[in-house]
Amino acid sequence: MPEREVPSFDTPRPPGATGALVLADGTVLWGKGIGAEGSNVGEVVFNTAMTGYQETLTDPSYAGQIITFTFPHVGNVGSNPEDIETITPAARGLILRADVTEPSNWRSARHLESWLKSHGMIGLAGIDTRALTRRIREKGAPNGVIAHSPDGEFDLPALWRRAAGWPGLNGMDLAREVTSTQAYDWDETEWSLRGGHGKQADPRFHVVALDFGAKRNILRCLASSGCKVTVLPADATAADVLAHKPDGVFLSNGPGDPAATGEYAVPMIQGVLKAGTPLFGICLGHQMLALALGAKTFKMDTGHRGANHPVKDLATGKVEITSQNHGFVVDEKTLPAGVTVTHRSLFDGSVEGIAVAGKPVFSVQYHPEASPGPQDSHYLFDRFVGLMETKA
Repeated sequence: MPEREVPSFDTPRPPGATGALVLADGTVLWGKGIGAEGSNVGEVVFNTAMTGYQETLTDPSYAGQIITFTFPHVGNVGSNPEDIETITPAARGLILRADVTEPSNWRSARHLESWLKSHGMIGLAGIDTRALTRRIREKGAPNGVIAHSPDGEFDLPALWRRAAGWPGLNGMDLAREVTSTQAYDWDETEWSLRGGHGKQADPRFHVVALDFGAKRNILRCLASSGCKVTVLPADATAADVLAHKPDGVFLSNGPGDPAATGEYAVPMIQGVLKAGTPLFGICLGHQMLALALGAKTFKMDTGHRGANHPVKDLATGKVEITSQNHGFVVDEKTLPAGVTVTHRSLFDGSVEGIAVAGKPVFSVQYHPEASPGPQDSHYLFDRFVGLMETKA
């Protein structure tokens, strides 16, 4: 393949600009660098949530991605050690319209920019996020490099080559980057205003959760639903899972291409299905369940990322507002007989949930644990518990 011609980069750096976003097509967006110094490459996406930026930034499903926040005021609640979804954030960077807001919240323990620096996360403020979001909507999520240098000096051709040469998320297994490296037990329950996080001391069921990039609040919801939770790494086998004699198996969210992660996860899922153990999957877990059943997935142009996505439960007719973060989707045309669509997006009609006829197996594309987002879908954890009760 012939080497691509280097763009001219004839747009001068504005005075005071200490940050830049260089896209694979040669577009350069200048702004103010925040957080850590340096540069990072990833897929540039947007998130429409109005709250929960700390939970968003620590969602492992954002591995390999640079997040554009469409809400203009980020930083107003500061940061704290409770509202994290993983200890080590995997997002490649963040893009903001305005400077980070000074914290004004009783739970704030640290300024957001200080928190960003402590995690080595690069940010860019002062970007026209509306224009960038429109570009993503019209042309798809581009690859790009986010860079922050206090002296404002950037090697734009080198940054562009990095962006243009990055392979993108198609075919990329990122679950291995964010999964736990060993098994562990989880008993922390959901946060409450007066008590903070509690502990599950009297579980009724034992759930094995496969960690493809699991958010902590998923595990908290399972514990709050009366479950002892054993978390296993993404590459656990069916024998590893079933050795724990679980009442149910949970397939978590996660980043990357489900077909790539499915190379090792699908055989595990098929083994669990054969054993007849109740199974519940979300997000990446939902997509890989579909693959294990014989369906296919494909990459979306822009994906679904936000906390305001309407989804219709086709069995009840109810509409729930959901929290979502995914760039791949199940191809409905490839679903085999006996697998039905249970939930559908009211934005674009895409598959948001499936179930297997006659078996205690179901999954949804969205994040029922929210964090951030509405709690309309918490009933799905009760549905999972109900399947385990019936099986018992």
